[in-house]
Amino acid sequence: MKKQFSHLDARGEARMVDVSAKPVQYRRAIAVGELHCARSTIRALKASALPKGDVLAVARIAGIQAAKRTSELIPLCHPLPLHQVSVDFVVKSDRIHIQATAITEGKTGVEMEALMAVSVTALTLYDMMKAVDKAMRIEGVTLALKEKR
Repeated sequence: MKKQFSHLDARGEARMVDVSAKPVQYRRAIAVGELHCARSTIRALKASALPKGDVLAVARIAGIQAAKRTSELIPLCHPLPLHQVSVDFVVKSDRIHIQATAITEGKTGVEMEALMAVSVTALTLYDMMKAVDKAMRIEGVTLALKEKR
């Protein structure tokens, strides 16, 4: 028996999944990732001595904005009314841990929005600190929680 894929039609062509019959439910997703940096970069961040200013604030806004635009960038994602998107940081001696949470009430999950928030947050941090640290790397972007009720 041939496996049926949700994003392919009977001819094998890409399509957006029809979620019209699904119930509206509370949905929450948490994604995480890390930006590994030199210890000197983290010291400059903590001392507010980076040339581009408050990089955490800018990256947080970029991540939230990215979550809101996920369906514009990922072709088969449904546009969702997001009730909350948060981006939080834990700054360690050699890395910045990023966690994004997305919440909605809808017919489909918000994991792509949480993953997009973490990814763009990490990319923004990278962009804003690359002048002082050429060896940074983004790692471990993953979905940590997907919940519906």
